[in-house]
Amino acid sequence: MSAQTQPNPWSQRQEPENNNAEQLANALGWFSVGLGLAEIAAPGTIAELIGVRDDDRTRALLRIYGARELTAGIGILARPQSPGWVWSRVAGDLLDLSALGSAFNSSRTNRTKASIAAAAVLGVTALDVYCAKQLSQVSENGEIETRKSVRVKKAMVIGRSPDEVYRFWHDFSNLPSFMKHLESVEVTGDRQSHWKARGPAGRTVEWDAEIVEDQPNSITWRSIPGSDVDNSGSVRFERATGGRGTLVTVELAYAPPAGVAGAAVAKLFRAEPAQQVEDSLRALKQVLETGEIAKSDASIHRGMHPAQPCLKAAAKAATA
Repeated sequence: MSAQTQPNPWSQRQEPENNNAEQLANALGWFSVGLGLAEIAAPGTIAELIGVRDDDRTRALLRIYGARELTAGIGILARPQSPGWVWSRVAGDLLDLSALGSAFNSSRTNRTKASIAAAAVLGVTALDVYCAKQLSQVSENGEIETRKSVRVKKAMVIGRSPDEVYRFWHDFSNLPSFMKHLESVEVTGDRQSHWKARGPAGRTVEWDAEIVEDQPNSITWRSIPGSDVDNSGSVRFERATGGRGTLVTVELAYAPPAGVAGAAVAKLFRAEPAQQVEDSLRALKQVLETGEIAKSDASIHRGMHPAQPCLKAAAKAATA
């Protein structure tokens, strides 16, 4: 007697969910096409609607945004079942919000209209994120799609012994002192810790991590499932040639919260992990070799200014 094949409740449930996600994607695609055409054809009218000043620079920028919207819309309509183009809309939404936020600093901006426009963009962003997540989670055969992983490898020589660098890094309370994107690291167990960091567009991301391997010359870790950012990696401390100190090598693999599109947006805000790792290693070198992170004159002063020492430093030098 042959065994009776049981229906797969997962696939029965996923088919309508996937159809709904595709229908929403199509709607977002047509919205993107319409908005893109409007921004290209009538940038002055759009500028008036969102309350920003109508000049040549604004019109040129709106036409660029329109071309982006048009490209994303065509991509979505061509492949409504694919999450990539919808995630690209999320990236565009973040840029739009950033531009509107900058416009608030101008006295020529109608803040009432700009606020209404920002609220509308936030609403569309919520739809874009929901749709992209649905498309990312449910594929045509009902399996979970995995996000593309991004890999990073950076190294730097630090003029201290491997043991000294290892001990400094192993004390997780030291990490925020040279990793600018980190808000805090809290040790929660023998090998577990809770991390909180600043992401792009002011977003805070958190994750729990566990140490997989801890040796005198290396530390290997991975995030615990369910974290905001899936990541794993290692840091090695090897004696540099010629008695120059320690070669610190960091390897990192992570899945961006919004896939590759999210990584691209993060890069614009100087919040992409490859850049963070390089900046952090440079800061670690300064902390261990000089006791502090060197700051340029540009990092002391706010806004644009001539390239000259700050007044406080100049006065100190003059009285020395």
